[in-house]
Amino acid sequence: MQRTDSHSTLTRPATDRVRDAIDRSIEYVFSRQYAEGYWWAELESNVTITAEVVLLHRIWGTLDAIPQAKAATYFRNQQRAHGGWELFYDDGGELSTTAEAYMALRILGVDASDPALRRAREFIVARGGITKTRIFTKMHLALCGAYDWRGLPALPPALMLLPGNGPFSIYDMSSWARGSTVPLIIVFDRKPVYGPPLDLDELYTEGRANARYELPRGSDALENSFVALDGVLRRLEEWGVIPFRKIGLDLAHRWTIERQEASGDWGGIIPAMLNSMLALRAWGYDVADPAVVRGFAALDRFAIETEDEYRIQPCISPVWDTGLVMRALVDAGVPGNDARLARAARWLLEKQILDRGDWSVKNRRGPSGGWAFEFDNRFYPDVDDTAVIVMALDAVSIGEDQRKRAAMMRAVEWVASMQCRSGGWGAFDKDNDKAWLNKIPYGDLHAMVDPNTADVTARVLEMYARCRIPIDPAAYRRALRFLLDEQEYDGAWFGRWGVNYVYGTGGVLAALALLEPHPAIDDAIARGAGWLVGAQNSDGGWGETCASYADPSLRGKGPSTASQTAWALIGLLAAAKRDPQWWDRSNSVERGVGYLLDTQRDDGTWDESHFTGTGFPGHFYLKYHLYQQHFPLTALGRYESRRR
Repeated sequence: MQRTDSHSTLTRPATDRVRDAIDRSIEYVFSRQYAEGYWWAELESNVTITAEVVLLHRIWGTLDAIPQAKAATYFRNQQRAHGGWELFYDDGGELSTTAEAYMALRILGVDASDPALRRAREFIVARGGITKTRIFTKMHLALCGAYDWRGLPALPPALMLLPGNGPFSIYDMSSWARGSTVPLIIVFDRKPVYGPPLDLDELYTEGRANARYELPRGSDALENSFVALDGVLRRLEEWGVIPFRKIGLDLAHRWTIERQEASGDWGGIIPAMLNSMLALRAWGYDVADPAVVRGFAALDRFAIETEDEYRIQPCISPVWDTGLVMRALVDAGVPGNDARLARAARWLLEKQILDRGDWSVKNRRGPSGGWAFEFDNRFYPDVDDTAVIVMALDAVSIGEDQRKRAAMMRAVEWVASMQCRSGGWGAFDKDNDKAWLNKIPYGDLHAMVDPNTADVTARVLEMYARCRIPIDPAAYRRALRFLLDEQEYDGAWFGRWGVNYVYGTGGVLAALALLEPHPAIDDAIARGAGWLVGAQNSDGGWGETCASYADPSLRGKGPSTASQTAWALIGLLAAAKRDPQWWDRSNSVERGVGYLLDTQRDDGTWDESHFTGTGFPGHFYLKYHLYQQHFPLTALGRYESRRR
């Protein structure tokens, strides 16, 4: 399209400057490719992940296996001036996160009189102390004798006997909740305390002798009914009346062992891996048992050790990183037949999962063929990764196009079979939407289910449209209706897997702009683009704080970051493609591109401190260290293509 120069101005970056930025970014990204073909960078979270690994080593008597001084340095470096540790960057500190960091430092031999711990103790006590922490923090403290198991909810072994096709079973939990909860059935039954009790009595605001080991009251009648039911279950435990205890525990043990990968991983995420290792310890496994040895080896692969620090990632993301990097490079003008892209594509083809995982309990007819997030995770492929990989493969040529196409179509069939009854897609399971599970006392992270989301649904529709793959008309209508219904009153879309409305809105616009013209779609695009324009910061970039999950008035508000600016630009560029006149009416894109050019470093990279990835909204956030590299590259590449 020929554009007018009605806004030819200071805000229009020179073409050669854009190309230079793209070229430097391409050079950097290729420098990060592994010899096998994939890309993989650090996935950062808060300090609780490392704290819980430290605790696990104490429980197994293997603390000497990790560099304790470096771990202590990591915790010290992450402590903030207010004395606490953060859930996400610059959040002012968070109670449970701080309590777990304090616990870890004590395990690592730091005395309670240490200035860092004195400041942390003041932070913790001022916020209510140990008794106000979340359930999982209390569990970890109970394992080392710093809290009483009486203050934790029941996890009845009989859960394992409930059929998958019944009104409720473990398969109604999200994949991450299921993988973390089943092994805890064993731990909560045994209620072990390992080693000499760790004395953290100084963290009880009311004094430990005065602590009340009871679950907090719920916020509504349903939550209170679950609290009452939990009281009955715990009273039965005290009386020794635990229905189906032995068979339930045996099933939980068998389930846990069966889901360990040959590499030692469970579910590809640290919570499931840690809890499974806790279950093996409670069951009586020896530290030299092959399952335990493999488990520790898997944990070691999640570790990052530098000259000064030792820390643990919550997950590793090579498949996700590789698919997104490949798309960015093609968008930036790298030929699809580039040998380096072909090597990445072949690596991805080898990672396609042909086993039937937990998803097949609710989806008995769907074929296997998805991709997971990690190196090894045969039980839990996910829809979002799979859609991204299909688009990445479609964009490249590997000289084995028949093989590539067959893998793509098998994946598309799996994705189609995962569509939920409401029309959208969740991440790992089909119809995993029993939101009442978030009301049970154990579920205080409110992450017990994996419902349909706008961002994943948009990715699926983008896959169909971008790859020119036919979609069943009825399935398309249901998906489109779901996506349009999810648009908020102000034009934005909620972002489940990225922070937050900027992520959701940019992703949905990228999909809708590829669909056949329709007044409802065009109106939704215009409203979404309008919201993004209104959310732009004065420096030309976009940013959104993780706090917007808890406070919707903060939607679209926060310091500008490279990744969030790129998401907004991707959405606005899609809107401009849909409506060429819109491009001429707005200089938002030019200002956003200017922000990326001005903040790029000499080596072609961008830097950002803020967490822009989401684990559990409101409770767990992530910083993907490649997001600030490949998403800006995608945005600049698509911008340059539009200018031609």
